Amino acid sequence: MKKILLSITTLILLTLNVEAANPKYVIQISTDNARTQKIALNNAANLQKYYGGADKVDIEIVAFGPGLGILTTGNKNSSRVEEMALNNIKFSACQNTMRGFKKRTGHFPTLTDGVDKTPAGVVRIGELQQQGYAYIRP
Repeated sequence: MKKILLSITTLILLTLNVEAANPKYVIQISTDNARTQKIALNNAANLQKYYGGADKVDIEIVAFGPGLGILTTGNKNSSRVEEMALNNIKFSACQNTMRGFKKRTGHFPTLTDGVDKTPAGVVRIGELQQQGYAYIRP
């Protein structure tokens, strides 16, 4: 009985000493509205500023549908996206949307450096929420 009680006490103390995980946010971009896209990028930058730096908060921006354009090289925000990706903000482009783009145009869109691909944007958002990410849709 003493061993079990000691084990439980040790486990509780170890749990309490574990450093708290970073706050986590997923931001959805599913519109081609330039103002809304800018707000989404500003939200990510403001979260990092609020928490005191890129290493203090986990942020992933998921783009799909008409919102995918923000993650392409032809977008006016492409240099900002690239800079933010270097500053620990993860960007995920929906491959379903990319395949639809290819059907319409004959080629895949060219993604900005630092952008990852995800099989399905909405599924990625759901997965992140299940991992404790707070959901933001500007």
